[in-house]
Amino acid sequence: MWEHLDAALVQAAADLEPERNRARLDELVPAGADLTVLPEAFARDFGPSTDTLGPHAEPLDGPFATELARVAADRGSTLVAGMFEATDEHPFNTLVLTDGTTQHSYRKIHLYDSFGYRESDRLSAGRVEPVTVEVGGATVGLMTCYDLRFPELARALVGAGAEILVVPSAWVAGERKVDHWRTLVRARAIENTAYVVAVGQPAPRYCGHSLVVDPLGDVLVEAGDGEEVVTARLSRSVLAEARETNPSLVNRRM
Repeated sequence: MWEHLDAALVQAAADLEPERNRARLDELVPAGADLTVLPEAFARDFGPSTDTLGPHAEPLDGPFATELARVAADRGSTLVAGMFEATDEHPFNTLVLTDGTTQHSYRKIHLYDSFGYRESDRLSAGRVEPVTVEVGGATVGLMTCYDLRFPELARALVGAGAEILVVPSAWVAGERKVDHWRTLVRARAIENTAYVVAVGQPAPRYCGHSLVVDPLGDVLVEAGDGEEVVTARLSRSVLAEARETNPSLVNRRM
């Protein structure tokens, strides 16, 4: 049974050169956090929409995941970060979660075919199933960026036991986009009485504003739009109190 979990949100821009991103892991990941979350596609940014991503994809035992595991072991933290996972066809947009010894992964289900983009032209969608992992005794559910707009995935994760929803993102900048981001992060927390740890890449291409929202919808910490590392303490007692105060999960009829 967990009591507290200290989370660090690393809002940093991914380079188009994978070796630079690997080298920055040591620089960016702080000591002292139980859970450290980096953005979607941190192993290598998406680049122009005309880029073919296959040549930049790696296996789950490739250089990026290997370095992520090394840094996790060195910091004594569980790390989550995004990469493109190699397949025989289009790569998967994959989150890797590792404590340095064990590894778990989540392949993005909802591809970003919206706001003029077509992620499905370059990437394959993952299998439709919730992925949860135990971190420090807490159950963490994994989502990626555009998944945030689909409340049924968050609810499925909570149905599978998730107490904390982790959402690495590269939330593209634009009109209303910061407002959508903040609103949806808070909504997923409130409707599921769960913590949401949402981490994005910074401006100018993306929105930044990484934030942690507690199970009653209070924003515990929020970054600006530049590169920044912010931290928050998540408490099981707050989660339990929220679910007692607002027992919407118990009161469901559908």
